[in-house]
Amino acid sequence: RAGDDIALLVARTRALPAGRIAQWPVPPDPAAVGEVRAAVTRKLAEWGLEELTFGTELILSELVTNALRYGGTPIRVRMLYDRNLICEVYDSSSTSPHLRYATMTDEGGRGLFLVAQLAERWGTRYLPAGKVIWAEQPVP
Repeated sequence: RAGDDIALLVARTRALPAGRIAQWPVPPDPAAVGEVRAAVTRKLAEWGLEELTFGTELILSELVTNALRYGGTPIRVRMLYDRNLICEVYDSSSTSPHLRYATMTDEGGRGLFLVAQLAERWGTRYLPAGKVIWAEQPVP
């Protein structure tokens, strides 16, 4: 019988080159969603990932819209291009969104459902001053 509980965690980390990271501040204005979509389209074209444009625009539109409606300022968007494409939206609220299944007559509530359908994985990462909602897509 062991005298104490010991665990060994081994992790290998590596930094992404600056050219594989894109980030934008989002002004607290609903018109900013269109600006984010345009910036994302340009960056995906620069990275040669045009194939991911539709899904990435939709994912970030939904996450930014949620941050504008229910989160707090400042709001920031970040994309990380590595083995997968990771989209992140930061806001200063600690309230996490919940996946809902909207009925046919509901006017809203489908955003995170769409994100979950388009992304391979998604989740929430809490920070001392807010949260990050992230979604990961496989790179073709």
